[in-house]
Amino acid sequence: MARERPVREVPVPVILSLCCGLTLQILWQTEQPPSQAIARALPPPPRIDVLEVASLGEQEALGRVLMLWLQAFDNQPGISIPFRDLNYGHAIGWLDAILTLAPRSQYPLLAASRLYAEVPAPVKQRQMLEFVYQRFLDDPNRRWQWLAHAAVLAKHRLADLPLALRYAQAIASHATGKDVPHWAKQMHIFVLEDMGEIETAKVLLGALLDSGTVTDPDEIEFLTSRLNQLQSPRRVSPPRNK
Repeated sequence: MARERPVREVPVPVILSLCCGLTLQILWQTEQPPSQAIARALPPPPRIDVLEVASLGEQEALGRVLMLWLQAFDNQPGISIPFRDLNYGHAIGWLDAILTLAPRSQYPLLAASRLYAEVPAPVKQRQMLEFVYQRFLDDPNRRWQWLAHAAVLAKHRLADLPLALRYAQAIASHATGKDVPHWAKQMHIFVLEDMGEIETAKVLLGALLDSGTVTDPDEIEFLTSRLNQLQSPRRVSPPRNK
């Protein structure tokens, strides 16, 4: 084993060189501009067949992992990216792929309707709401609540009653399961009322009450009250949406 030499035996020129080098390194570091965090753009998703192979037979597990990664993508080291600055075409591609991998998961459509569709950017809101609508059609009885929220956003955030009606009518037509609540199936009637389509709303409400499908006494009383209000001659119809 080699004997360690004491520091005093190190030649003075070597020590001076080390000190000089350390001083130059410190000075060089202090002259450097502060590092800036650079946001990474959201990449497009791989093809679904590539993801299926990569899952090794655990597609739902991979879907959950990808959903966590996508949700956290806006928080990058040293920077936070607003949702509205994301590439929504790529974001929708990721959500679509995740739903394909894990079709029973509700989280992708929850994120689409409650996070990405809430941004103050109407074009991107419409993109995300249309994605919710298209994927609702694949499993209406399990995904109706996300389209119901999309109808509310279309009505109150976008002030687009025809779009809200389109979504509400889709729920009434396709979400026919016994677990879908009546209020969701009746949304289109009240959107029609808001649009000034009073006669149509009256006909639909009357048909709904006569059909016997609504059996809850409180709900029957509420719907009857709304029908009476619509039939009241003193009612002033709101202007039609142009």
